[in-house]
Amino acid sequence: MSDVAGVSAAVATPTRLETLADAVARVFPDGMTRVASRVAELTYEVPAERLLQVASTFRDHPELRFEMCMDVCGVDYLEHGRAEWKTEGATATGFSRGVARRSAQLSEIGAGVEPAAASGAAPEPEPGRRANGARFAVVYHLLSIAHNQRVRLRVFCADDVQPMVDSVAGIWAAVDWFEREAFDLFGILFKGHPDLRRLLTDYGFIGHPFRKDFPLSGNVEVRYDPEKGRVVYQPVTIEPRVLVPKVIRHDNRYDPALTNAPVAPVAVAPDKPALPGGTPHG
Repeated sequence: MSDVAGVSAAVATPTRLETLADAVARVFPDGMTRVASRVAELTYEVPAERLLQVASTFRDHPELRFEMCMDVCGVDYLEHGRAEWKTEGATATGFSRGVARRSAQLSEIGAGVEPAAASGAAPEPEPGRRANGARFAVVYHLLSIAHNQRVRLRVFCADDVQPMVDSVAGIWAAVDWFEREAFDLFGILFKGHPDLRRLLTDYGFIGHPFRKDFPLSGNVEVRYDPEKGRVVYQPVTIEPRVLVPKVIRHDNRYDPALTNAPVAPVAVAPDKPALPGGTPHG
């Protein structure tokens, strides 16, 4: 009986995620760089020069058939994994503040060994960034209606000063406004887009508000000028603030010991005696 169970375990049916990963490996025999993901979806990194060819294959190949691009978004990895949040009231001894410190480097420092960054050795690339430290990336979320599967593609822009990738509007028509949104908010250019204009910001807006180096309160504000009889722009008057993540503490209102506690009876005062003449107290 145990032998039969062992054979059954050895030929277990692959999961849907494994089936899709196997299909991608067959369709792209030259290899696709798979990115680690914490959710039950596949993510692949695609070289910018291969984007159009890979996107067309994902849409047209019968084993894939990703007919829809559900979303396109930009990513700015400016200080990702390298710099702590710039705060005034918090210190490095408190919360992690967004830095992925490597245990190996900490153990070296604790042992009195000079870390690789200080010794001149090439540091390891930060999580989520390429080895050359590319700043901007474009992420495509694809859906296969035929196979009921999803996959994510990530493409890094080669140039940080003028980030640009090919437009896939000719492959998935729905990405027209998605790419305009990424251009508006991140300043990523999409080569070959039929109408690459701002989508969400105001006319004459300067800058790209989702970039990590864009001021949190912006650069200008608008107000109505009664003398000119119209809305005018002026330098922002909001005092810059430093945002510190909120610390969520234990709330004793939801303590299990108190949630099911019996309700104490409310004491009722005895009836007051009547005044002479039969008139009760007021």
